[in-house]
Amino acid sequence: MSKDYYAVLGVTRDATQDEIKKAYRKLARELHPDVNPDAETQERFKEVTAAYEVLSDQKKRQMYDMGSDPLASGGGFGAGFGFTDIMDAFFGAATSRGPRSRVRRGQDALIRLDVDLAEAAFGTTREIQVDTAVICSTCSGAGTAPGTHPATCETCGGRGEISQVQRSFLGQVMTSRPCPACQGFGTVIPHPCVECAGDGRVRVRRTLKVKIPAGVDTGTRIQLAGESEVGPGGGPAGDLYVEIVELPHPVFQRQADDLHCTVTLPMTAAALGASIDLTTLDGTESLDIRPGTQSGQTITLYSKGIPHLRGVGRGDLIVHVDVQTPTRLDERQQELLRELAQLRGEEQPAGHFAPGQQGLFARLRDAFNSR
Repeated sequence: MSKDYYAVLGVTRDATQDEIKKAYRKLARELHPDVNPDAETQERFKEVTAAYEVLSDQKKRQMYDMGSDPLASGGGFGAGFGFTDIMDAFFGAATSRGPRSRVRRGQDALIRLDVDLAEAAFGTTREIQVDTAVICSTCSGAGTAPGTHPATCETCGGRGEISQVQRSFLGQVMTSRPCPACQGFGTVIPHPCVECAGDGRVRVRRTLKVKIPAGVDTGTRIQLAGESEVGPGGGPAGDLYVEIVELPHPVFQRQADDLHCTVTLPMTAAALGASIDLTTLDGTESLDIRPGTQSGQTITLYSKGIPHLRGVGRGDLIVHVDVQTPTRLDERQQELLRELAQLRGEEQPAGHFAPGQQGLFARLRDAFNSR
């Protein structure tokens, strides 16, 4: 290799992409032809730009680290041929494709947004902050320094690819591959924009408003068209997807568009019946407990659940009743309960098994008889 690109930029061989970009920006500001027009400085600026072109590209950097200078025409990996090259030559892939555009669409992005149950149920508008790429205001996405333009690649003559002939076991084979000097663009940027380092984009933090419709659930994705990062060369922006994550609620459990909750009642209220106030998503509702309500029974409040995301109507609110038996009784309370048990003839309860249930001895008998 003719030059040590790491030394040219003043970074170590294990430098990160951010460190490489910062080093280039610092040197570019000092050596830019607009600041230092002398010939020696311009030559130094070209060396720095070439070093950045190689080290800022993962593929070129890998080639360079393996001992090949990707900017040297006809050298290293650029002149190699493999089985794919030979097959391309026979099946038409080696025909001229021309230079590819520097303008490309930006990538889509996905972020997750936490919402509470009420926001998911009735919808809301939230502000989010995203770090994304926007068009560089200095070069308007062109990637070139002000007053300069891309130059035709001298290696490929602007075609964006190079063709070579090599002898193989099949005879002479002509192959075409993207030009290693210009990466297939057909042009090079001799004077990159100092602000964006030739990418045509800079990263900024933006604040966006997201309208969350009523009825969303965990996993629902909201598409914000054109709100992701701008593409290289000032290309159109990709789409931003906001994925909803519904936070757990201390009272309600959601199942599809239905809500479930549990109400704990004392034994007397379940036996005599009562009317209690229940806090729902719509406010306070009166819940009627019928006399004789048993533990495990449910009471349904229709259309008090989550609005349907697609369609009309709402789910239901299903209340599960949990009847509590007192564990500590004073003498008077025990006396009253004994009197009640006497009146109901329940002083010596026999107990009954529900259908499908068996006592311990019956299960042991059946297990013994089955042998």
